[in-house]
Amino acid sequence: MPEVDATDARLLLALGEDPRASVMALSHRLGLARNTVQARLARLESNGVLAPLDRRVRPEALGYRLSAYVTVQVAQRGLADVSAALAQIPEVLEVTGLSGVADLLVQVAAKDADDLWRLTEQVLAIPGVQRIDTALAMRRFVDHRLGPLLERAAGEGRGTD
Repeated sequence: MPEVDATDARLLLALGEDPRASVMALSHRLGLARNTVQARLARLESNGVLAPLDRRVRPEALGYRLSAYVTVQVAQRGLADVSAALAQIPEVLEVTGLSGVADLLVQVAAKDADDLWRLTEQVLAIPGVQRIDTALAMRRFVDHRLGPLLERAAGEGRGTD
């Protein structure tokens, strides 16, 4: 994945503040040519810098009021198969490989406690899963964010930090 330069960071910050801004509005706001903004946005999208739009939808809006993190210990050499099986479960939002005792950190969304129980049983039934631990997310104190990093990247290009 290519690095984001200061101009890209400024563009992404502007887009974050007004996600529905037109290319023309972004070009005026940033003092860039319309074609420059258009080309940079296209490059950012095609290079995978921009996350899919569905990342902005909160599971709570779909009736999934519980969020939990499941750590999974996997039998050796079973990581790819377990990860593929987890990807087939709609309530699995994200799977991250870890170092340490647990092999995977799985973020799940559930409608209620019974639904979470069903999900954990489903994860335990995957061949290669040896053990899981589940932690219920009680409250989100800091939402997923990149704004501070984008601000730093935008500032670095102008000689500030």
